[in-house]
Amino acid sequence: MKIVKATYLISSPSFDQCPSLNAPEYAFIGRSNVGKSSIINAICAQKNLAKTSGTPGKTQLINHFEITSNNVAKGKQSKWYIVDLPGYGFAKVSQSSRRRWEQMIENYLRKRDNLSRVFVLIDSRHSPQKIDIAFIQQLYKWEIPYTVIFTKSDKEKPGVVARNVKSFFDELNKILPFLPQGFVTSAEKGTGVEEVLACIDQYNKLDAEEQ
Repeated sequence: MKIVKATYLISSPSFDQCPSLNAPEYAFIGRSNVGKSSIINAICAQKNLAKTSGTPGKTQLINHFEITSNNVAKGKQSKWYIVDLPGYGFAKVSQSSRRRWEQMIENYLRKRDNLSRVFVLIDSRHSPQKIDIAFIQQLYKWEIPYTVIFTKSDKEKPGVVARNVKSFFDELNKILPFLPQGFVTSAEKGTGVEEVLACIDQYNKLDAEEQ
């Protein structure tokens, strides 16, 4: 699969103000300093599609991007959406703002009919963080399908990244009956981007078969 067009669509302050769409969408979420915008830009092969910032917690809305991709094998185009969700944890915001964000995210994740999958972004430079483990456990309880993306693999030695990834799955294995699929990525070097796109393509095909 190759993305031929990616454009910003809309930013919504709440779930009920999100646009009504009839194509699958894939939400990206993680801690507020995990490099979410950078990996979205890498996937879409655009430098400034999702706005990056050195300030954690910059994303405060539900941001939709419309994607047109080309299935090279079949020569067909398909339309789908990427959703950039506010990050969780570490953002220097008031308690009231944090509660509002958490409710907005929960409503979106649990009520969005065309949400195909959530990509949970994990910083590969660090050992497992409780907040990430707890978020994934919550997704499991809500029965929301998800995949893990480990980011910033170029910022640490390969051996350290490999140990952190293994440790993360070891922690998940203690609390979940099965482990999710995971990809190790680098937005800067493009590592893992093709694998993520192939994953999305697979779920797009499943969605088309169910129509």
